[in-house]
Amino acid sequence: MKNNIIIKSIQKNSIAEELNIEAGDLLLSINGRTIQDIFDYKFLCSDSELLLEILKSDGEHIIFDIEKDESEDLGLEFENYLIDQEKSCQNKCIFCFIDQLPKGMRETLYFKDDDVRLSFLFGNYITMTNLSEEEIDRIIRYRMSPINVSVHTTNPILRKKMLNNRFAGDVLEKIRRFTSNGITVNAQIVLCPDINDGKELDSTLADLTCLYPQLNSISVVPVGLTRFREGLTEIKPFTKERARAVLRQVEEWQKRLLESYGSRIVYAADELYIMAERNLPGIDAYEGFPQIENGVGMVRLFSYEIDEALKNLPENIIYPVKEYSIATGTSVYDHMVALTDKIEDALESIKINVYPVENTFFGKNVTVTGLLTGYDLKRELKDKNLGDGLLLSKSMFRAGTRDMLDDITACELEQELNIGIKIVDNCGHAFIDTLVQS
Repeated sequence: MKNNIIIKSIQKNSIAEELNIEAGDLLLSINGRTIQDIFDYKFLCSDSELLLEILKSDGEHIIFDIEKDESEDLGLEFENYLIDQEKSCQNKCIFCFIDQLPKGMRETLYFKDDDVRLSFLFGNYITMTNLSEEEIDRIIRYRMSPINVSVHTTNPILRKKMLNNRFAGDVLEKIRRFTSNGITVNAQIVLCPDINDGKELDSTLADLTCLYPQLNSISVVPVGLTRFREGLTEIKPFTKERARAVLRQVEEWQKRLLESYGSRIVYAADELYIMAERNLPGIDAYEGFPQIENGVGMVRLFSYEIDEALKNLPENIIYPVKEYSIATGTSVYDHMVALTDKIEDALESIKINVYPVENTFFGKNVTVTGLLTGYDLKRELKDKNLGDGLLLSKSMFRAGTRDMLDDITACELEQELNIGIKIVDNCGHAFIDTLVQS
């Protein structure tokens, strides 16, 4: 039975537009094969010769004979970007952040994805507990790489316990199948004190790093704990001493791995350095930032980009006198003050106020900027001097929207605080551009 796939829109100047395929038409098959999901579609479209079967919205049935470059896209966009439904996570991880959300928030926030297609398309991390043998074979056959895996531990008994899933113990076996077949894997370890740290972390790193280079990188990230943990597994928060111990352990591994493989492979999240009150490593130590989305090197890269943007500003330009404000999580406040001091020295006409915002919504243990809410911004900034505009990081907002985690919008904040808001990309160049072009 054919899987009739609704075409949502057609890209301009594409093959589909030339063929007069329209929104509302149905894609029936490619080269006689039905399409299960986006993996099938991308794989089948990679051929240079295609038979594209379309059912027009008026009922006309057409098969197009297409010759194209292998890398050329057809230009079809679908109602559902995966074509199939997203796969949800069936685990009950003891550290799951979604389980620590309060009731009454936007429904989509409670959806736990664990979909390998999202890992390939958008870099999401998956546990692989719901991957069937057929899906593993399909990933290898289609060469879908890289795959990002939430490992946490390679100890089968401990992983079953941490994920609360009796099928979670074979993660190392699945990773080995991928790496031995040329699939690149990036791994994530959410570290929970007295659970998967210490000797358990050493064992996990030993199991994973020997798979380099196909096992490309590993991030070590401290567990995030909100104040909404009633009825959940007790987990200790990180302290300065514990963070320092983890960094010593990671840095010892980096030293050995650099000598053996020419790469550090494993990287610690910025949060650990901030908790430990340690200086962040230099930019070269991040080796191209393979784990930037996990908060590994984000502060260092932002600082580097600020320096580069300031160097590249045109000379002999006098910028208008302006005063801006930024709101930041408490963990990076000192770093942001140091950066804005540097910017003010370079751009003498611009003043920047930096306001640290305590996260009372999720709790004091949540200190990163990306998890600030409109509730806390309104509380903290209401009576502050915000100057000529408030600059907020894009990471505070739901992707592609102006909505924050608690559903307060940028427009509501503007009205409440009586100030214009600019949402700025998480990039030092974009930050400087916003300052000098406003």
